[in-house]
Amino acid sequence: MLSLIGELSKLPGIGTKSASRLAFYIISMPKDKVDQLAKAIVEAKENIRYCEKCCTVTDDVLCPICKDDRREKNLIMVVEDSRDMAAYEKTGEYRGVYHILNGAISPLMGVGPNDIKVKELLSRIKNEKIDEIILATNPNIEGEATAMYISKLTKPLGVKTTRIAHGVPVGGDLEYVDEVTLSRALQGRMEI
Repeated sequence: MLSLIGELSKLPGIGTKSASRLAFYIISMPKDKVDQLAKAIVEAKENIRYCEKCCTVTDDVLCPICKDDRREKNLIMVVEDSRDMAAYEKTGEYRGVYHILNGAISPLMGVGPNDIKVKELLSRIKNEKIDEIILATNPNIEGEATAMYISKLTKPLGVKTTRIAHGVPVGGDLEYVDEVTLSRALQGRMEI
């Protein structure tokens, strides 16, 4: 039991208490359900790979978005991971395709440009008809560094490169918003 709790607590966002609850739940499950769970985990690990085009996780050569002929293939949104792509997909607003970096540049953590999928992005830009790259990395130091690095690489290629707007969250109170966010919100204002 301690071994199971220890392994579950290694998962992101799962502390010791949550791991204990999950472990007790798993051991109370019927054996066939535990076998199904274990089999699903092993199958996912064995069958999941990166999409050959956008680098998201998929169980096929191309992910469903890259296969979709209704998507605007000339518009690429660059995100740090597949969860970011899923968040944009939930909005239903974006009709282009994605490129997943699978990380962000972080010299302090030993992550450089060669450790994320930048080369693959540049290859897409050179080999496909791309009109615009939207940099949608996180608004933190690593995300900003990554966006700046990519924009410097794409500028000589003649591709329009934009950055997502940053600002005050909906439902937020201005008195609790930090100065950098307020400054960006002011810079990114739009006419209504």
